[in-house]
Amino acid sequence: MRLDLLLTRLRFAKSRAVAQRWIGEEHIRCNGERVTRTDCPIAEGDVLTLPIGQGVMVIAIHSLPERRGPAAEAQSHYTLLNRDS
Repeated sequence: MRLDLLLTRLRFAKSRAVAQRWIGEEHIRCNGERVTRTDCPIAEGDVLTLPIGQGVMVIAIHSLPERRGPAAEAQSHYTLLNRDS
């Protein structure tokens, strides 16, 4: 699954356009490596580091969502490993 689509379905971004702009800033990491492309493939087991506000959130992807559902459903697809605020 593409990273921009995943960020939208997990409700970190309101739309794919917002996710693409966020990825374009090149602050997101996948498995420790900086992501520079919006179509970066993401698979189960990947670890994402996301800049959220003034802090950083690290999540592990358990499963890939089929749709953009409610927040509780979105949160069931990942585990929060660390959050620095």
